[in-house]
Amino acid sequence: MIGRSRVRLSWSTHYVGDLRAVNNGLLDTYQLKSLDGLLEGDLSDLAIIRDDSGKLYVTHKHYLQKNLNSTSNHSMKSATMLLQDDIDNFAAREPYDRVIRCLGWKFDFSIYDKSVRLKPASGLKSKYPFLKPNYEAKYSQGLFVIGTASHAIDFRKSAGGFIHGFRYTARTVHRLMENRYHHIPWPSTHYPISQLPNVLLRRINEASGLYQMFEILVDVILLGLDSTTFEYLEEVPVGTIPTLAENTGRKIYNTGVFILIMEYGKNFSGPEKDVFHYNRAIGEAKAAWRSNFLHPVIYYYRQLPSEQQMDFRPHGWPLPRPDYIHHVVEDFLTHWTGPNSHILPLRRFLENCLQKDLRAFYSDHCFVFSLTHQTLPIFCQQVYLQNQGLKRKR
Repeated sequence: MIGRSRVRLSWSTHYVGDLRAVNNGLLDTYQLKSLDGLLEGDLSDLAIIRDDSGKLYVTHKHYLQKNLNSTSNHSMKSATMLLQDDIDNFAAREPYDRVIRCLGWKFDFSIYDKSVRLKPASGLKSKYPFLKPNYEAKYSQGLFVIGTASHAIDFRKSAGGFIHGFRYTARTVHRLMENRYHHIPWPSTHYPISQLPNVLLRRINEASGLYQMFEILVDVILLGLDSTTFEYLEEVPVGTIPTLAENTGRKIYNTGVFILIMEYGKNFSGPEKDVFHYNRAIGEAKAAWRSNFLHPVIYYYRQLPSEQQMDFRPHGWPLPRPDYIHHVVEDFLTHWTGPNSHILPLRRFLENCLQKDLRAFYSDHCFVFSLTHQTLPIFCQQVYLQNQGLKRKR
């Protein structure tokens, strides 16, 4: 097997498009038994020649050109002329019965009229169309791309090129188009601020879109004017955050915004990373920022980030540097429900950002507070005073 680059194992890159364990049996037979071989090189330098018996020889085009210039057409058919005399132990010197070419695909831009102006992305993403963060073609307003063809947005990062990823981004594009063309705002839910920890914990443990499209789709929590309420928007493209009001139709008060996103550790993914090193797993909440495996991260901004801030965000960061940030420590079972490891640190973080006590109280506690304090905790104001409190069993 000859490839254009070194093998990238998906368990080290955390990219589902790289080599999965279920398909890497050839690596075992290469390293353990030498029954198979693995080479890397520029495939445009290779030539494949068929001899008179129908056998196929792999050679370098340099040798092929030298043979063409120095031999007749009749002698060129001889298999011996295709053996690299300068490298007599060339790994692919034996003939083959079949050569399979499977080098992927490129988007066919020729099927579109030039007036459409659908252009390829740059660099390694050039096989895909050039898109804006809202999945709209860069130079053709009103043309949206979904499915595998939209993978330039998250190429070699998330799962947008595969069904378990673009089933969420397709819904995202539908919501963006609903807002633009039918003036239907992005779906959202309003809650009292006392419910913020509970709502976040529910989404952290149940949101499949954020988990599959990590670092690409985010949940946005917009604080109300007096920060006693919040509005929750699910699965928004991270690149559209600076133009959130335009893309969602929701009003931004700039009284504060939380963004929930799923991330791997900053230095944990890469083709040559040792993802099985001894200290790969983090179990203590105080070291949550060092979590390597996919885990929730909450960014807090006093004001929504600008496009300039997005363009100049730190390398490898999905968002600009926030005013405050909180990593929920990774969990092997992906059940972020531990009272001390997950819930308490999250609540303390939210309280620090909002400067509010977000603890929940029983009704009898709220009653005592009402008699002994001038100001009730926000939970008592929004729950107990609305006759929705809980009574303790004696």
